[in-house]
Amino acid sequence: MFIITRKMTQDIIMKLQNNAEVAEKKLTELKSKLEAIKRIKIEEKIKSLVQENEILSLKVVQSKSELIRLETLNGKKQYTIPGKTQCSGNAVATEPISTTIEISKKEVLKKEKKEKSDQAKKIKEKTESTEVIDVRKLDFRIGKIIDVNKHPDADTLYVEKIECGEDKPRTVVSGLVNHVPIDQMRDKIVMILCNLKPVKMRGVTSEAMVMCASSTEKVEILMPPSGAVPGDLVICDGYPREPEPQLNPKKKIFETCAPDLKTNEQKIACYKGSPLVIAGKGPIVAPTLINVNVK
Repeated sequence: MFIITRKMTQDIIMKLQNNAEVAEKKLTELKSKLEAIKRIKIEEKIKSLVQENEILSLKVVQSKSELIRLETLNGKKQYTIPGKTQCSGNAVATEPISTTIEISKKEVLKKEKKEKSDQAKKIKEKTESTEVIDVRKLDFRIGKIIDVNKHPDADTLYVEKIECGEDKPRTVVSGLVNHVPIDQMRDKIVMILCNLKPVKMRGVTSEAMVMCASSTEKVEILMPPSGAVPGDLVICDGYPREPEPQLNPKKKIFETCAPDLKTNEQKIACYKGSPLVIAGKGPIVAPTLINVNVK
């Protein structure tokens, strides 16, 4: 029988203690070596990154230098800032002389001008898109034909002088030769559209349009009410007058309104069924034509 004595127990304990101390010492050594390895690896990585950064910095400098060279060859003016470094070729200047501003002052101003132009265009387009286009934009007035002759270069055209309450008569060219005899044109009171853009017709500038009732077979000059005088304004109930100073052909305001300008069953000239009238004097009428276009 094997008997463990007190002395043997003490020896075992001492041995275990010694082994623990050895293990602890080795563990400490391993930790120290691991820290050393980590420091070495970190230093190596830092060194590698520094080298990469130097290479990239050199490439940036070379690229800037090449950009300056190409811009200069293409005539682009260069601006500099004192105290910066400028590139030339593949070499880097050691003196703090200047750096290139990539966009010239001229280009900046050009860009600002374009942005302002684009903004103004957007505002204009937005305004035009919300603008009401109807008969209120048309400047209808009463005029009197004080002189009329055939156009010297067009057999179907009259050239009239029309008094409409302004400083001087307007010259108006009308294609009425085949519809109204010249003696019926003289001294006639008419309704005219005054804010059309003046346009040359066979060399004569026309400054207004005589309004007529028109069918495929017949054209009649509209008749203002009794008592109408040159300069009287024509109004349309429901459409307060807001005439354009001069109609912009691109907006096609008259062309938009024209399909709704017609005579009714009573021969009264109307816009969307609302009569064209002179306040306190009466409506504008056609001599005989009903339910036809006014143009």
